[in-house]
Amino acid sequence: MMNIELPLDDTWTSQEIIDVTMFYDLILTANEQGVDRQRLLSAYQVFQMIVPTKGQQKQLDRQLQRQTGVSLYRTMQAAMASQRKHFKFSD
Repeated sequence: MMNIELPLDDTWTSQEIIDVTMFYDLILTANEQGVDRQRLLSAYQVFQMIVPTKGQQKQLDRQLQRQTGVSLYRTMQAAMASQRKHFKFSD
């Protein structure tokens, strides 16, 4: 398994780190085999509460993209536009 250093903020609480890590995992899984769309959207809402500013969200997106080649923004754009229960992102 590839060792990925997920972009995290050291000011986050343990629960926030768990929540954001779970969101990243769902993003990566959505790009590989697909996930339950509602679960991904719910995790995104939690992510937005933890990271409320667009600037910080974009910074984390760039960091994740550098590490994995996967974009939070593009994945979530497609997930929000989709009507399917099971969502798999493909370029």
